Amino acid sequence: MSKLSISVCMGSSCFARGNASNLEFIENYIKDNKLEAEIDLSGSRCEGKCVTGPNIIINGVEYNEVDEAKLKEILDKFINRE
Repeated sequence: MSKLSISVCMGSSCFARGNASNLEFIENYIKDNKLEAEIDLSGSRCEGKCVTGPNIIINGVEYNEVDEAKLKEILDKFINRE
């Protein structure tokens, strides 16, 4: 698996609408699956796309209206794609 780059929008709208819990979910997912060396996790400033939030970018692809179920599905696809 090549290294994943995950950027979580930390703008107030995305953060309040779910990225606070999404960030916690990602951190736990990384820890539970021992992926610390395979994933670069960072926060980003507001991209001005609040209407479609919460937004997360994984390897340059923007995912919108992300919740924990959608996030698990996305991460599982990337992780199991070895």
